[in-house]
Amino acid sequence: MKFTLSWLKDHLETAAPLDDILYALTDLGLEVEEVSDPAATLGAFTIARVIEAAQHPDADRLRLCRVATWPNGPDGASEEVQVVCGAPNARSGLVGVFAPIGTHVPGTGVDLKPGVIRGQASNGMLCSERELMLSDAHDGIIELPEDAPLGVRYIDYAGLNDPMIYIKITPNRPDALGVRGVARDLAARGLGTLKPLSVTAVPGEFPCPVPVSIDADVRARGCPLFAGRVIRGVRNGPSPAWLQQRLRAIGLRPISALVDITNFFTFDQNRPLHVFDAARLTGGLRVHAAQGTEALAALDDKTYTLRTGDMLISDDSGPQSIAGIMGGAPSGCGEDTVDVFLESAYWDPITIAATGRALKINSDARYRFERGIDPAFTLDGLELATRMILDLCGGTASDVAQAGAVPDTTRSYPFDPARVVRLVGMDIPAATQRASLQALGFTVDDTSATPPSWRPDILGSADLVEEVARIASLTKLVGKPLPRTQAGVPKPVLTLVQQREILARRTLATLGYNESVTYSFIDGPSAALFGGGDDAVRLDNPISSEMSHMRPDLLPGLLQAASRNQARGAMDLALFEVGPAFTGGEPGDQHLQATGLLVGATAPRDPYGSRRNADVYDAKADAEAVLAAIKAPARVQIGRNVPAWFHPGRAGQMTLGPKLVLATFGEVHPKVLKALDVKGPAVAFTVLLENPPLPKTRSLARPALAANSLQAVERDFAFVVDAGVEALTLINAAAGADKALIDGVRLFDEFTGERAAAQMGDGKKSLAITVRLQPRDATLTEAEIEAASARIIEKVNKATGGTLRG
Repeated sequence: MKFTLSWLKDHLETAAPLDDILYALTDLGLEVEEVSDPAATLGAFTIARVIEAAQHPDADRLRLCRVATWPNGPDGASEEVQVVCGAPNARSGLVGVFAPIGTHVPGTGVDLKPGVIRGQASNGMLCSERELMLSDAHDGIIELPEDAPLGVRYIDYAGLNDPMIYIKITPNRPDALGVRGVARDLAARGLGTLKPLSVTAVPGEFPCPVPVSIDADVRARGCPLFAGRVIRGVRNGPSPAWLQQRLRAIGLRPISALVDITNFFTFDQNRPLHVFDAARLTGGLRVHAAQGTEALAALDDKTYTLRTGDMLISDDSGPQSIAGIMGGAPSGCGEDTVDVFLESAYWDPITIAATGRALKINSDARYRFERGIDPAFTLDGLELATRMILDLCGGTASDVAQAGAVPDTTRSYPFDPARVVRLVGMDIPAATQRASLQALGFTVDDTSATPPSWRPDILGSADLVEEVARIASLTKLVGKPLPRTQAGVPKPVLTLVQQREILARRTLATLGYNESVTYSFIDGPSAALFGGGDDAVRLDNPISSEMSHMRPDLLPGLLQAASRNQARGAMDLALFEVGPAFTGGEPGDQHLQATGLLVGATAPRDPYGSRRNADVYDAKADAEAVLAAIKAPARVQIGRNVPAWFHPGRAGQMTLGPKLVLATFGEVHPKVLKALDVKGPAVAFTVLLENPPLPKTRSLARPALAANSLQAVERDFAFVVDAGVEALTLINAAAGADKALIDGVRLFDEFTGERAAAQMGDGKKSLAITVRLQPRDATLTEAEIEAASARIIEKVNKATGGTLRG
C-alpha cells in the first residue's frame, strides 16, 4: 500500500513530523517498507531565468542561453552560467527549471558534468518534465510563470516535496488498503484527528437507462449487492495535475480522467469501482455465474476463458467484465467516451480469490476484494465517485440502479477490560480501552463491542484485546517473571524422553558429527527402500513430488544430504539427526530416533598412514556411546536380524531379550547407496530413544562418583572355543560370574586361521580376555582371586563350551 504524506493529511489533521508517523505506522502493525523522499532526487533542481537565448554559431537547432541561477550573488547580482539548449521553446526571458553541474537527472540517468557542445561550453541543463520524471512531455523545457521565485527549489514551488510511504499490509487488515483506514489508525494512536467524511447523495436527473440484475444463485453466494448509474455528457480528457501527480507518486500511470478517478478511490477509500462506456453496452447488466465457455478480452490486452462458476458481468451481447477483478476491453472507456455507467458492487472474497488464482490475474481490485472491503460503503463510494466525475468531467447523473442489498455484517463480542491484563499483560484503564476501540470505529457499551463494517478480521473477544494492545503499543509491555506456584526448587519440566533427546544430540555432536535437520517428508521410492512408502504415510497435498510420504526412518534424509555434499566435493562426512520417524498416519505411529551416518574416511590424509575408511565397529562404538549417555542398560545382546537397508553379515542389532531393540548399526546396503547416489562405503546406526527401559528416578544426570582406594586386580584368560562362538557371548558369561566383584571384561586377542587349527584342532579359535576385579571392602587374597577365576572359567565353559588354552 502506497500513499503520500499530503494524501494522508487529506484525512488526518496532524502536525506530527514524518519520523513520528513512520514509527507509529510500524508500531501499529503497518510495517513501513520504504519511504521515497523527492528531495533526494529532485532537490537540486532550482528555478532560473534565461537572460538571453542566442543562436548557436555552429548548429541550427541549438541555442546559447545565459541563465541566471539565483537573484542574490556575492555582489548582489544574479549568477550566470552558459547552457547549450536544443529545446524549441528556449527563449530570452523564459523562467524554467535548471540543473547545475553535478546533478543526477533521473529521466536520463546522467550525472551532469561540464561539457562542450559543438565548440561551446555548457554548464548545466534546462529541463523538461520527462527529464524530471514528472510526465512523458519532452517537446520543450518547463515554462513557469514570470513571477516564479528564482533560486527556489522547484519541488517546493510545485508542491512536489511530498514523501511517498510504502507499508506492508497483513492479510487481516483490508481496511488499511485505503488511505483513510491508515489515517484512522494514526488518529486512534493520538497522532492527529480523523477528518470527517461527508457523503452527499447526488440527485438523479433521469431514470437509469441501464438496468441491473443479479442471478439468484450468485446473489446468495457471490454478489449480494450490485449498483450503478449512468452519467451522460462527460469529457474524458486528461485528469487534473493534482490527481495525476498523486497517482504517479504511488507508481500508477495516469490514463484518463474517468480511469484515474476509479484508481483514486481504490487507494483513497479502499473502494474499487469500474466505468463502462454506456454507448458500447447492449441492454442491461447482469451478474451471473459463467457456464465455462465464455471468453473475454480484458483491459490488460489478454483474453481469458472463464471456468464454470466464475462470476461475470454481462449485457445482452455477452460478457463485459470479470466480476471484481478486471473489466473488458469491448466496453472500456476511451477519449471518445461521452456516456458512462459507473459500477460499485460488493463481491464475495473467496469467490474472487479463486477466480483470480485460476486466471492468474493480479489487479488492485482483486487484491482488495479477496481480502474483504467495507460492504456498507458500496453506495457511499458510488456517490463520492459520481460527484468527482461531475466536477472533473461534467455531465449529468441518472438515478441509482441497484440490485440486492448491503449484507448485514453486524456482530458483537463480549468486552472485558480485565482480559487485556490476562492475555497481554498490560494494565490499561478501562476508559482508555473503550476510547481506543471507539476511535477505530467500534460501538462499545458496558459489556460488548460491535466491530465496524470495514473490519472483517474481528471475529472474537481476543481480537478486541489485540486492537486495544496494538493502539496502546506493545513496546510498553514490561517483562515480568511468572509467579511461582510453590516454594523451593521447581519440578523438572522435561520428560525423560525429552532429556534423552537432548543427551543424544549433545553426545553425537561431541563425537564430531555434524547435525542435519531434514524434512519429515521424502519421496515414495526412497521411503520404499526403508520399509515405508505405503498409503498410510502418503500426504494428500504434498509440497512437491519429492516430498510425498512421511519418512519411515531418518537414514534416507541423511543419505540424501550426503549425496548433495558429495556432489559438491565433500567426500568424508559425519552427519546425525535426532527426530521422529513414522510408521503410519495415527498419532501413535511415530517414534523418536537418533541416527548417525559415517561416509568415507575417519580422518584426513596425513604422512603417517593413519587414514582408514569408517567401518561397522565405528558405528557400533558410537551407538554404544549414545546408549550409555541416555543410561540404557550396559549389557545387551547383539542380534543379526537387521533391516533390509543394512548389509547382511556386516550389521547388527543391540537388543534386550529377543524382541526389545535398542539400536541398529552396520554398513548401509550397496543397493541403497546406489539408489540414493551415495559413493560408499557408508556405515550408520540408529538408536531408538524411547525403547530403553526408563530408570526408576526421573533424572538422567550422571551418578555420584564411587571412588575406591583398594587396589584392583586384572587377570587374563585365553579360551579355546568353537569358531562360530561370538566374542560377546564369552564376555557376557565372564562378566556374569560375579557381578559385585567384576568391574569390567575386555577382549584383547583373537587367534584364528590355519596356525590356530594346527594347534587347537579344526573349527577352533582362541579368544583372550582381561577381567578386572575390584574389591569393595578389603584387598583380595590369593585364594579369593583363584576362586573368582574358577567361577569365570566355569561360566564361560557352561555358556560357550570353551576351555582354558594350554
